[in-house]
Amino acid sequence: MTSFLGKVPILKTVYKVPGGLMVCPLVLGCIINTFAPKALEIGSFTTFLFKQGAMPLIAVLLFCSGAQITVKTAGLALYKGIVLNIAKVLLGVSLALIIGKIYGQHATWLGLTPLALVSAMSNSNGGLYAALASRYGDDSDVGAIAILSSNDGPFFEMAFMAGAGLANIPWLTLLAVIVPIIIGMIIGNLDDDCRQFLKPGVMLSIPFFAFPLGAGLSFKQLVSAGPPGVLLGLLTMGVTGVGGYFVFKLLVPKKYRKNAAVGAAIGTSAGNSAATPAAFAAADPSFASYAPVATAQCGASIVITAILTPLLVDFLTRLEGKKGGAPAARQAGAEL
Repeated sequence: MTSFLGKVPILKTVYKVPGGLMVCPLVLGCIINTFAPKALEIGSFTTFLFKQGAMPLIAVLLFCSGAQITVKTAGLALYKGIVLNIAKVLLGVSLALIIGKIYGQHATWLGLTPLALVSAMSNSNGGLYAALASRYGDDSDVGAIAILSSNDGPFFEMAFMAGAGLANIPWLTLLAVIVPIIIGMIIGNLDDDCRQFLKPGVMLSIPFFAFPLGAGLSFKQLVSAGPPGVLLGLLTMGVTGVGGYFVFKLLVPKKYRKNAAVGAAIGTSAGNSAATPAAFAAADPSFASYAPVATAQCGASIVITAILTPLLVDFLTRLEGKKGGAPAARQAGAEL
């Protein structure tokens, strides 16, 4: 049967796409969810794997990645997380604060309000970051998600936006993100055989959680948000992604990084950033009339950054390679 049908070079084709191991399943999931959403909701294992499986599989990635972090690299992971988190939050809120300061809290700039800007730009997609860091970076880059996950929610946005500081840091949620990494790290440091056994799980989990991540998105979000929504995604990737790359390159010494392009992996909008405008409206009723449009625009930014940020990281990886740095990163970029 195999000789009759012939073999299709699926994996080799995927590798030819920049960031293909992440991008191809994600786009495929988004296409199916856009045009045939019910096909993934027939129940049982089909729905569990292709529609609802993203979070458990990301947890597997974090556990397996944690097992690769040695005691020697734990401090470096903490430092990288702090650098990336500060870069994401400060760069993410800066444009919104500038627009709000110059034109007013509820002003519109190119169809975007400060509410939409701050909601989309200062939250990063942890799953996408972990996938990109595990492929283009090293174990300490993946471990940085333990700190980076703290921007997942409206706390920092509300803290920086005047008059809306009513949210609390979700410490329990943050702890829940860190636990798989810590347990994996403990096991990996206690037994080298366990570390090697878990290592393939880092890469193997990526396409399996990328598809359901895409299945939670829809190209209809781009249509409903219009050009401002697309612009918001490009600004998020450009300001926080490109900015994160330069901050990472500047503040993380060369001998402690495998690939500076990992810094650009923060140039995404988190999946729950679409809920941030509603959180603002609940805290400050003056935002209520702006929240629906901002929500749609955040949804568009989620789609745009999920597709384009892996391409940006791949491009910067190749750029780093041409400059003569990070040969391992060049290989990673070629394989992904």
